[in-house]
Amino acid sequence: MLMAFAMAASPAWGEKADRSKPMVVEADKPGSVDLQKQIVVFNGNVLISQGTMQIRADRVELRETSDGYRTGIASAAGGQQASYKQKRDGVDETVEGVADRIEFDGRSETLKFVGNGVVRRMRAGTPVDEITGALITWDHNAELFSVQGGTATPANPGGRIRAVLGPRVDPAASSASAGKPARSTPEPR
Repeated sequence: MLMAFAMAASPAWGEKADRSKPMVVEADKPGSVDLQKQIVVFNGNVLISQGTMQIRADRVELRETSDGYRTGIASAAGGQQASYKQKRDGVDETVEGVADRIEFDGRSETLKFVGNGVVRRMRAGTPVDEITGALITWDHNAELFSVQGGTATPANPGGRIRAVLGPRVDPAASSASAGKPARSTPEPR
């Protein structure tokens, strides 16, 4: 089962300024940086941050391609999930997601949430949209989420996917209502 959601009316998802910021990788356990092969591996409560972007996982493996792009796999252990969070460009919203494994590809600007994935668009800390599935792929360039179902589990016996999409906020209506004083008593009929 596959479902795709285009977010074409929205500005680009990730904060564009994040791309020019340094990537910081922190972990609780020893890691390795192989400059010859361009591979970085860290284990134990790993945090990757780059501007507003944050990825948390038990293990992260980053690779840099010969043309300077980064790819990586963030995986969870011990019943936990890897997590992702980033501010959206041009709006006061963030995208947050969790999965058993998160794969990212800097060249194609895609994120894959693999295994028990949940991705939410948040506004002022409140979920606006939520997508759940076995595999959620987020294509930043096309502003497209695609989601696939998985095998049946006790929590999801049909292996179904799910999307909860919030109502569209009309900027004209919200700015017009912002200028009106709030009524404290109902209008007489």
